[in-house]
Amino acid sequence: MTGASALMAWPVVIPLLGAVLALLVGRPAVRLISGVTSVATLSASAVLAWEVAHRGVLRQSIGGWGVPLGIEWRADGLAVLMLLTIALVGSLTSVHALDHLPDREDREFLPLWLLVWCALNALVLSADAFNLYVTLELTTLGAVALIAVRRDSPGLDGGLRYLLFALPGSLCYLLGIALLYGAYAALDVGLLAERVQPGPVTWVAAALVTVGLCLKTPLFPLHVWLPPTYAGAPTPVTALLSALISKGSYYVLFRLWMEVFAPVMDAQVAQLLGLLGAAAVIWGSLLALLQSQLKRVVAYSSVAQIGYLFLVFPMATEDARAGAIYLVVSHAAAKASMFVAVGNIHQAVGITTLGGVQGLAGRMPFTFLALGLGGISLIGIPPSGGFIAKWLLLNASISTGQWWWGVVLLVGSLQAAAYVFRILRGSFLPLPEGVTVRAIPLGNELAPFALALIALVLGLVPWFPLGLLAVGAAR
Repeated sequence: MTGASALMAWPVVIPLLGAVLALLVGRPAVRLISGVTSVATLSASAVLAWEVAHRGVLRQSIGGWGVPLGIEWRADGLAVLMLLTIALVGSLTSVHALDHLPDREDREFLPLWLLVWCALNALVLSADAFNLYVTLELTTLGAVALIAVRRDSPGLDGGLRYLLFALPGSLCYLLGIALLYGAYAALDVGLLAERVQPGPVTWVAAALVTVGLCLKTPLFPLHVWLPPTYAGAPTPVTALLSALISKGSYYVLFRLWMEVFAPVMDAQVAQLLGLLGAAAVIWGSLLALLQSQLKRVVAYSSVAQIGYLFLVFPMATEDARAGAIYLVVSHAAAKASMFVAVGNIHQAVGITTLGGVQGLAGRMPFTFLALGLGGISLIGIPPSGGFIAKWLLLNASISTGQWWWGVVLLVGSLQAAAYVFRILRGSFLPLPEGVTVRAIPLGNELAPFALALIALVLGLVPWFPLGLLAVGAAR
C-alpha cells in the first residue's frame, strides 16, 4: 500500500491485527501486544492527521471501485480529529484496564477493545451510508461483549439492555438508508448531498435515521438504558462507552445532518432536536444531583453532556458545528478521566458512595486531581476544552438570535458545578477511623490524570483542533 491508501488503512489494520494476535497468546503477551498496538495506531493516526492538515482532504476507493459502485473512505479534518481522540483516550483507558480487571477478564477485554477500536476508526473514515451502518454494528456488537465481559448478573443485564435498545436503532437507520437508496440510487454521502430533494421519502428517511441514531447515542428520552448499563459494566468499559462508543453514533448523525439532511429539512425539526438536547441537559444534571453512588452521578451526567451536542442542530453555524465537535473531544477525555478515577476509588477502598470519598484526596492525589480537572471541563470553566466548546456554542446562540440556548448552557453549567463539587467536597476532610486505603498501581493513578490533562490542554491550544476541523468542513 502506498500514498493515501496506506495512510488511511493503517489506523484500521493495526488494531485489527493486534486483536487477532491478542486472541492467540497468553496474558503477559496480551499486555505487550496491547501496548505496541496502541502506540502504533496512535502514530498512524497522527501521521494521517499531519497529512490532512498539510495536503487537505484525502480520499480512497476501497478495492479499486469508485463511487457510485464502490465504497469510498474520506479523511478530512473531522475524521482525523476523531481518530486522534479515539487513540489517545482508548490507549490511556487500556492502561487502567490492565490492573483493574482480573486475569481472565483482562485477557478477553483487550482483544475485544482492539476490535471495537478498529470498527470505530473504520466508521469515522467511511463516506458511504451503508458502510457507516456496517461499522456501527461492529462497534455495537463489540460493545455488548465488553459490557458482559465479567459474566456477572449486572454485566449480562447491562449488555442485554444495551443490545435490545441498539438493535431497533440499527433497524431504523438501515430502513432509512434503504429509502434513500431507493429514491436516489446513491449511498455515498457526497452523492446523496447532491441528489437529495425535499419530499415525503426524504423526510421519512431522515426521521428513521435520526431516531435510530438517537437511540444509540442516546438522547433524552431514549436514554433509559444508559444509567443501568453504565453502572453494571466494568469501569474501563464504562469509560469507553461514555467517551468513545456512544460518540460513534453521534458522529454518523452529525455527518448526515450537516451534509445531507440540513438543506432539505424544515427548521422546526432542528428546533425539536435542540429542545430534546436542552431537556437532556436539565434532566440529566438534575438526576445526577440526586444520586448517592459515584458511578451513577457520572453516568447521569453523561445524559446531560450528550444533550449539549444536539444544540448544534437548530443553530448549524460554523461556530456551532465547531463547538459541538470540540465538546465531543473534550467530553471524551474528561468523562473517561472521571470514570477511571471512580474505578480507582472503588479499587482502593471498596466503597462507591459519595460518602466513601471522605479523606481520600491526600491518599490518592492524582485520582482526585483528575476528578477535579475533568469536572472543570464538564462545567466549562477556563482553561478547559469544555469552556472553548461552550463558548463557541454561546457565540452561535447570540449570532443566530436564539438566546434561549445560551440560557441552557448557563443553567447546565451551574448544575454541573453542583454535582462535581458534591463529589469533591468530602475528599479533603480527615480520613475516617477504620478505613483502609489499599495501594493501587501508579499507572492506574496516572491514567485518569493524563486524560484530564488532555481536556485541560484542549482549552490552552484550541487553534490546532479548530484549524484541523476547518479542513474539508461543510459550509
